Amino acid sequence: MVINLIIKMQEYLLKFKRFLYSFLVIIIFIVIGTLRQSTTVLAQETDFKPLRIGTFLSITGRASFIGAPALATLKLYVNLLNLQGGLLGRKVELIDYDVGTDPRTAQIAVRRLIYFDKVDAIIGGSTLGATMSVLPIISDAKIPLIALANSRELINPVRNWVFKSSQTHRMACNTILNNMQGRGIEFLGLISGDNGFASTTRAHCIEIAKILGISIISDERYRSQTRNVVEPLKRIKTKLKVQAVLNIDFGSSPAYVTREFRKLGFDVPLYQTHGVATLNYLDLSGVAAEGVKLPVPPIMIAEKLDDEDPIKSILLSYIKLYKGRWEVRPSVYGSYAFDAIYLYASAIRRARSFEREKIRKALESTENYVGANGLVKMSSEDHLGLYSKAFRMVEIRDGEWVPID
Repeated sequence: MVINLIIKMQEYLLKFKRFLYSFLVIIIFIVIGTLRQSTTVLAQETDFKPLRIGTFLSITGRASFIGAPALATLKLYVNLLNLQGGLLGRKVELIDYDVGTDPRTAQIAVRRLIYFDKVDAIIGGSTLGATMSVLPIISDAKIPLIALANSRELINPVRNWVFKSSQTHRMACNTILNNMQGRGIEFLGLISGDNGFASTTRAHCIEIAKILGISIISDERYRSQTRNVVEPLKRIKTKLKVQAVLNIDFGSSPAYVTREFRKLGFDVPLYQTHGVATLNYLDLSGVAAEGVKLPVPPIMIAEKLDDEDPIKSILLSYIKLYKGRWEVRPSVYGSYAFDAIYLYASAIRRARSFEREKIRKALESTENYVGANGLVKMSSEDHLGLYSKAFRMVEIRDGEWVPID
């Protein structure tokens, strides 16, 4: 009797173990299925979640002429990308903040873009001070930034996550001074403003002039955005060996320099920098601008470029699309944004991924990209990669930019 009871208990226990084993197997398969379903849903959510590009620009204030056309360009091409199906099937969304020229406001905006808006990349800012101030934030967050400001300091030294689409002040100086050297100019008179742009560009021009063997025999400064430029010009005129005068500044002061230069009767060429490559300079200077030489980005003379120039068709297409949407011609600052968004889009397509590190590496390996400002070939040592003709020398004739050698 007892033996039979023991045998029955063993049979029940064996059945229970089998039941428990089957139950656990079922639970495991349910868990695996749930995980697979969750992974699929997450992947689908990633596929359909908009790709977010953040930007911080100077839309209002004294640098609005820089930021406004850049934002207009980004809006235009985000819409165009979406009409073309987005990037790798994902809709593109632009999130923008107006930071004026204040570095602190720029820092707040960039932190918001990264940690609240959850953007995938950032394009901006408009000014050197605002852009430099956010670089530590970009580095900590490990997010791609394509800067629009001109300065070489943004990419020198190279920073892993920072790239640039615009020419540098040093490139402008190199273009100007090589033109002078080609014309046999050995003695130069320099006059410049006191803002950040003028100070940075002046330093590069002085260094390059020394390399090329051009002697700066007069170096005058004035307060930017004022008309008090006569006395510095008079001092330059006393230097009889001066063969050319170079003015470094942007805004209204270069126009006053140009007008006073003519009134004082200088009989040598006047050079300006890319800082005056605007219609506003032509309007303020009037007939006094006739004969002034300066470097300009290609967009300023798009219609006058050789038909064989690979960027001509790109520029003409951009100008037509921009004018059709905004009813005005785009400025050079818009062209920087054009190249920035297309460099980013190209990197995503080549990387076949939305992972930041893969996109960073794709940006760094950009080569043979033909954009609005020229041919680009980046590397781990060069996060700009613009070729030497990113600036073109022009002379102002009858109120127009005319290409010169």
